[in-house]
Amino acid sequence: MDTIISWFSTGVTSAVATKIALEQYSNVRIIYIDIATQHPDSLRFLKDCQDWFGQDIEIHRSEKYTDHFDVIEKTRYINGAYGARCSLELKKKVRYKIEDESEWDGQGFGFDFSKHEIERAERFKKEYPDSKPVFPLIDAKLNKGECHGILLNAGIKQPKMYDLGYPNNNCVGCVKGGAGYWNAIRRDFPITFERMAKLEREINHTCLKETKDGETVKVYLDELDPNKGNYLKPILPDCGMFCQTEFDYLNTQR
Repeated sequence: MDTIISWFSTGVTSAVATKIALEQYSNVRIIYIDIATQHPDSLRFLKDCQDWFGQDIEIHRSEKYTDHFDVIEKTRYINGAYGARCSLELKKKVRYKIEDESEWDGQGFGFDFSKHEIERAERFKKEYPDSKPVFPLIDAKLNKGECHGILLNAGIKQPKMYDLGYPNNNCVGCVKGGAGYWNAIRRDFPITFERMAKLEREINHTCLKETKDGETVKVYLDELDPNKGNYLKPILPDCGMFCQTEFDYLNTQR
């Protein structure tokens, strides 16, 4: 392969996957899709990684929406059986446009060497064979803890969301989070929590659902038990030996 697109998300796994790709391939385009509701520290992490990579990171954005709140307000849709609309609008459609307008031989993704992530990678490969995906972390047998360790040894401070105990550096107030996640957001980002709670009522849809008496019912954030769900715990760096699937709906919306 000559030209690889490495999708950098400002998460630790995508950072280490990109570093490995730079060592393995002659021409790597590093692309970050920016969303306004990423934690501000994500851009600090991006700049630190850019120095580590020794190469500029391309920053792209949706031409239609600024963040997941913007998507929800305009489409009146949060999530459902076919996934989150914001993921489609803010990330996948941007990725599709880059794919269609660029010449490339493969695409690198940061799935790590864990059972769940390996299964996700296999599903992705079957569902999107034309993307010619490569998975540097799986090939190198590196899990997320080891990726944290590699960055620590490289002198790169992890993004703030990890310090707070979140397992991923997603948008603040991700609609795919569970009860424990949203209670953590209530604690750490109360303005974001209140904004989403108010928006849920405005559009009569919720981020959370639960099963009662065999039926799926909505759970509004302003009614969520503050003690429900498990509080998040940080993933500790593991030096080791080195120091949601895609939905058919998204294909139809491309």
